[in-house]
Amino acid sequence: MRILLVEDEKGFAEALCTSLKTEHYVVDWAADGEEGLDLALSDVYDAIILDIMLPKMNGLEILSEIRKQSISTPVIMLTAKSELNDKITGLDTGADDYLTKPFHREELFARLRALTRRQTTDSATPSEIAFGDIYMLQGGNELYCRKNGNTMTLNGKEFQLMEYLLRNGGQIVSREQIIEKVWGYDTEAEYNNVEVYISFLRKKLTFLKAETSIQTVRKLGYRLV
Repeated sequence: MRILLVEDEKGFAEALCTSLKTEHYVVDWAADGEEGLDLALSDVYDAIILDIMLPKMNGLEILSEIRKQSISTPVIMLTAKSELNDKITGLDTGADDYLTKPFHREELFARLRALTRRQTTDSATPSEIAFGDIYMLQGGNELYCRKNGNTMTLNGKEFQLMEYLLRNGGQIVSREQIIEKVWGYDTEAEYNNVEVYISFLRKKLTFLKAETSIQTVRKLGYRLV
């Protein structure tokens, strides 16, 4: 699960990023409203943790803009204020949940889990992400082969990488794009990390006896074929 944190208090943000990463979230951090909006508009996040009081552009303005762009990413608002009117304004603008500082990190984690469950159960059946004869179900970590019914469990990074490839269909995605999506913008992951996980996924596709494969496009990246 990939999280965007928009928070200008550096010490608080760094501590929260560390805590989220220990819970196996991929986290990108923006320290002001303009950067936060730019990242949020990429629409690659599973949830956004958004402070209200920010330099350059406040959290309510960011929230209003992403909702105008039809981005439905769940948003948890953060604020040091506890007045009822602030909460009402945030929720009316399109926030999904609200936390007042200070808060226990365990409560934030619980609220993130609740948002994930809510997204999964909003529809009667989980939606498929598919290409060729393979598919995954949102909210699960299984890769399926449609033609023979074989199934393979993917770990965290394998799941995120395969989901990204499936969502891009037969389009080429670069190593840089993969690193940003799977490991995050602020990462020390190198290109060989991508190659290692591509190798893992190829082995699992072979095990599934799938016709779909991952093609290396020289100097450009990878795609499903």
